[in-house]
Amino acid sequence: MPLEILTIPCLTDNYAYIAHDADTGETLVIDVPEAGPVMAALTQRGWTLSHVLLTHHHADHVDGLDPLLKVHPAKVIGAAADVYRLPALDLAVSEGDTIAIGGYRGEIMDVSGHTLGHIALHFPQAQAAFTADSLMALGCGRLFEGSPQVMFQSLAKLAALPPQTWVYSGHEYTASNLKFAFSIEPDNARLISRGEKITAAGKIGLPTVPELLSEELATNPFLRSHTAEVRKAVGMEHAEDWQVFAKIRTLKDGF
Repeated sequence: MPLEILTIPCLTDNYAYIAHDADTGETLVIDVPEAGPVMAALTQRGWTLSHVLLTHHHADHVDGLDPLLKVHPAKVIGAAADVYRLPALDLAVSEGDTIAIGGYRGEIMDVSGHTLGHIALHFPQAQAAFTADSLMALGCGRLFEGSPQVMFQSLAKLAALPPQTWVYSGHEYTASNLKFAFSIEPDNARLISRGEKITAAGKIGLPTVPELLSEELATNPFLRSHTAEVRKAVGMEHAEDWQVFAKIRTLKDGF
């Protein structure tokens, strides 16, 4: 049986995700912005929660944990580097560690930048990566703690995953990210096509995540600092890739 993954809208623009292995019944929640929608999804499907992974310490990713655990006790997993400001963990992990959900093995990645200690979870067998506020649909998280070099390196790790990987990010920011992406590459045919799909999804209230990494590589300006088109757009044809990325992030912050 394939790993079943649910996208759970929370708060105003957050997402939690539930990953369920039908063969063993093990069920993982990635981030808990609020408990209610997650508990409703578990109850509706009759699933028993076994694990929770927290990608980083920000309140809009962890505030629902305590009420969730009161009803659905589970093993809580988070970054060893962030243990001092995360809720109490049962398992502290670092890059290169793995966690098992039934027959699926998830690989922990350090994707610091938005925060230091931010982690992502990649399930190669399921072709799924849970990236929260690191790589996002047509964007990346603001650099609250990490330097541009740190975030650039984190995104490079994610960009190196197989192109057929589905990217499950932490927020519904895609429509605003699309406007910025068009300001950088207005003639990008793949971006124009993706924009039509995003607009159509928005009109009927459908999530725009997950999205394939191949689409991000072709359309997300934060993954395209090496391309001639993006370099020309920001006037940095001869800079290093990370410097181009830093310029794009600065432009987005003021957009």
